[in-house]
Amino acid sequence: MTVAGRTETAPVPPDFLALSTRPILKRKKPGQWAAMVLVGLLAIMGVYIIFTNPGFGWGTVAKYIFDIRIMTGLLTTIELTVIAMIIGFAIGLLVAVMRMSENALLRGVAGAYIWFFRGTPLLVQMLFWGFAAVLFPTIGIGIPGGPMLVEWNTNDVLPLFVAGILGLGLNEGAYMAEIVRAGLLGIPAGQSEASHAMGFSKMETLRYVVIPQAMKIILPPVGNETISMLKTTSLVIVIGVGDLLYNAQQIYARNLQQIPLLIVASLWYILLTSILSVIQSRIEKRYSRGNALQTGKVRS
Repeated sequence: MTVAGRTETAPVPPDFLALSTRPILKRKKPGQWAAMVLVGLLAIMGVYIIFTNPGFGWGTVAKYIFDIRIMTGLLTTIELTVIAMIIGFAIGLLVAVMRMSENALLRGVAGAYIWFFRGTPLLVQMLFWGFAAVLFPTIGIGIPGGPMLVEWNTNDVLPLFVAGILGLGLNEGAYMAEIVRAGLLGIPAGQSEASHAMGFSKMETLRYVVIPQAMKIILPPVGNETISMLKTTSLVIVIGVGDLLYNAQQIYARNLQQIPLLIVASLWYILLTSILSVIQSRIEKRYSRGNALQTGKVRS
């Protein structure tokens, strides 16, 4: 309170002073402590079992962790992941644009593609590609209803590695199409309208305006799909592609050390997924920082 140029403060109630001098008591949480003790005991028990049970065969794990066959399979797994994701993203982008087209035929074809490849198990699709030579012994170019001008053996054109890539890539394209479509729909309509007002065509608007902005929405889910694809490549084992799991299986088929070799494969999968998770986290952090700067949430 101010009186004649002087400022007077209201007296502090004695009860408030007494309360302010009391120590702050933390609420006891016996349930949390009991849960922590239980989790700790289970963790210790798990570690003890893992390192004392001879069935895990850690000596065998150490022997084969860098085996040339394992490393060759690991390289094949990485190749399958990268190539299948490139094919899947390219197909997904094309199918997403087709599904958003004003042309009913294009929308129908895109919808049918997504319906088929999302509606059938990937394992079944992989087997179809692996046994493609049964349906089509030869592949060629010719006159419809007439003779073949050029002809090749299907197994030569479609080896097992290519069959695995096609199975993974075509299936991934269906899921990627929905991710890309969600990203494109996430861009405000005003962006396209402003682009058209500046004289851009529909394709130019899509290429230079919509897609670059949609990448901020699309990239994080693509990271999840890449991590999932890395593990999904193990399905190529059914058609005999020599990936990481297939080569591990070939080794334990001879030495009968199934568990140690499966641990070897699992350790490499965990390492690769961890690396991809770190990369994904950095990409998401970069784009979230950009969004925060645009909205004024980050200050220098």
